[in-house]
Amino acid sequence: MDETIKTILYSWVERKIPEIIQRDISLDKYMDMTIKKIVVITGFRRVGKTYLILHLIKNLLKNRDRQEVIYINFDYERILQSTKFLTDLLPTIKQTFDKKINYLFLDEIQDMPNWSKWLRRVYDSEDFNLFVTGSSSKVSSKEMPTELRGRCLEIQVFPLSFKEYLNFKNIQIDTKNLAYSENEKAKMFRQLEEYIQYGGMPEVVLSKEPLKNDILQQYYGTVVRKDIVERFSIQNEKGLKALLQLLLNSTQHSISKLYKTLKSLNHAIGKTTVLKYINYIENSYFMRSIPIFSYKIKDQMQYPRKHYFIDNGFITSISTKKSKDYGRLYENLVAITLLRKISNSNSDVFYWKDQRGLEVDFVIKDGLTIKQLIQVCYDIADFDTRKRETTALLKASEKLNCNNLMIITRDYKSKEEIKGKKIVYTPLYEWLFDSI
Repeated sequence: MDETIKTILYSWVERKIPEIIQRDISLDKYMDMTIKKIVVITGFRRVGKTYLILHLIKNLLKNRDRQEVIYINFDYERILQSTKFLTDLLPTIKQTFDKKINYLFLDEIQDMPNWSKWLRRVYDSEDFNLFVTGSSSKVSSKEMPTELRGRCLEIQVFPLSFKEYLNFKNIQIDTKNLAYSENEKAKMFRQLEEYIQYGGMPEVVLSKEPLKNDILQQYYGTVVRKDIVERFSIQNEKGLKALLQLLLNSTQHSISKLYKTLKSLNHAIGKTTVLKYINYIENSYFMRSIPIFSYKIKDQMQYPRKHYFIDNGFITSISTKKSKDYGRLYENLVAITLLRKISNSNSDVFYWKDQRGLEVDFVIKDGLTIKQLIQVCYDIADFDTRKRETTALLKASEKLNCNNLMIITRDYKSKEEIKGKKIVYTPLYEWLFDSI
């Protein structure tokens, strides 16, 4: 085991750190923390967690020796998933290098046996900065093992925002003059169309169009096989994939409806198993769900949740729908952008629905206060569509005592007063530029 660790350590010393495109999110402020904490970076596979920590390492190495800043990637094929590897790791580093460890970066540690107990021991006994990444929610603050609670700071990483997408492609948009320049607006819409269709996974953004679908399908295969099937020892892989197809093709399902549909497709999966599979999918960060808004926890648990996928690219590349469902793509993008925006705050996202079937896509709640109600409507020109969206928004405004009302559209911008309440119509691109 010592020889394997030494090989990994010398590979790290000799490794050239690649060129890294700066993102809006940065770990630089965690370089010199006055409070001792384990910094935990979580998020879906391939969203850029490794590049974030490599960017920090690159900055650290300007003033520090490579032997003081150690990086271990637990996805490395030579690393055996054993307790002994972790037990031998620190003694071998100290025997191999002359320098004292100042920073230890552990990439994708969550599948190692007893990883959390080992981290707790290291936290208690060693005097260096610890950074950990994970593609499973069991590393997140919500599911963090008891022995690590209160000792970690979590940073959630999402696919690229629209601003970051443009930066990665080195494209400048004059946002101040979009209303006046047809050429600038056309350029912006070309980029927005690609972003809506293929999403913001960094490698996909940087690849040529013929390869984008291939990369997304490869990611999908990896997350299904490695992060769900293998991690949770699922025997019925066909049933899992059928469930994923149902979820990818629609925003909202009840467990009973999913169970009945799967049964009609000859997949023998019980209701309890369907619920477990959905939890496993969410555990991998591949999908996020939001509950119905209610002050009663019982209602939040009983009513169907709305499901959104971590990146639009998976909907267009994996879904069985042959034509683009822009309404679905817009709503999914807004959902993930909202979840990114509130990820490091005390806010929560819900949807609202009443007994008449009136529905509002997103309710933003901060503490006990409802901050905003948002509808997403790709084409607001149709009279019946507009009436449906505004009626639901006004009813929710009355019930939830919130007057901050917005409808996100493709290109319609206006402020209208209906029944004494102001509704702001905002184009998606403007809202994306204003969002974090």
